[in-house]
Amino acid sequence: MHAAHDPQAAALRTLLRSVGQIVLQPNAWTGAGLLAALLICEPRLACAAAMGAVTANVVALLVGGDDAATRAGLHGFNGALAALAAFSFIADPAEAVAIAILAATATAALGEPWSHWLRTRGLSCYSSPCLIVTWSWLPFHHIVATPTAAATATHAITTFATLAPVDAARGVFGGLAQIAFASGALPGLLMFAGIAAASRRTALVALSGAALASGAQLLCGASLSSFDAGLLGCNGALTALALVDSGVATMLGALAIAVLLQQLAIRWGWPAMTAPFVLATWSMQWLRRHTFDTLRRVPALDPQSHEEPQVTQARATG
Repeated sequence: MHAAHDPQAAALRTLLRSVGQIVLQPNAWTGAGLLAALLICEPRLACAAAMGAVTANVVALLVGGDDAATRAGLHGFNGALAALAAFSFIADPAEAVAIAILAATATAALGEPWSHWLRTRGLSCYSSPCLIVTWSWLPFHHIVATPTAAATATHAITTFATLAPVDAARGVFGGLAQIAFASGALPGLLMFAGIAAASRRTALVALSGAALASGAQLLCGASLSSFDAGLLGCNGALTALALVDSGVATMLGALAIAVLLQQLAIRWGWPAMTAPFVLATWSMQWLRRHTFDTLRRVPALDPQSHEEPQVTQARATG
């Protein structure tokens, strides 16, 4: 009973849920799994995620954000992602800390009005505040090779045809790790375990999304080194997580869009981060909403019936 009313325990749960929301799970155990994955990959990434989440939550509190949303981690996870992006793209530690704090602050200030604007159009916020804020400063900085990508370059895969099951598993689990700018099979496995703590079915869907997206991009000509680094599966995993309850056809359609968008970003040399996932999921949400609107305008077959289909939208957890 005492733990339930302990402010420190409540603050810790909020922090962990904020990190868990990076993979769309408002679960403290999921957040603990992600922090453990980041700590194993590179301790400074774990520090960045915690710093960004705390900063964003404090700013959300100061600007009058909804308390329930803050406790669910909805205000903190974009701050965590923005801080992780800063630490991944900026080599100088002091500059990375400064940009991380400013970026996390900006995501929290932007989050509430931007999320409201999206909700009125039937769209979920996801990681779009992080993308907007990061892309706003990224053109003014020299992008360094991310340490997470370099760390996975020690294992070389020669050709797609010789891809061994161990190599395939390494690349797929690495795709989960890349969601949080980490790398490697072990961090990806810890993230998988964290998602499974919230839902085993959801964890398997995320892994399947990473595998399908990675395979599709390899067939489209993506490099095996990118697969080995986990860069091909992260958007597929997030897309599957976001649409886990929307049906197989919707999920596969969104995965195809995400693969296409990531291939275009690779060709243009632009750091897409989670943009393919966000745009692909928005596309399917827009399509479903307009399909429902069209069906509602169709006259009922039964002239005695005056009931219209009820369209409800579940609250997004990411």
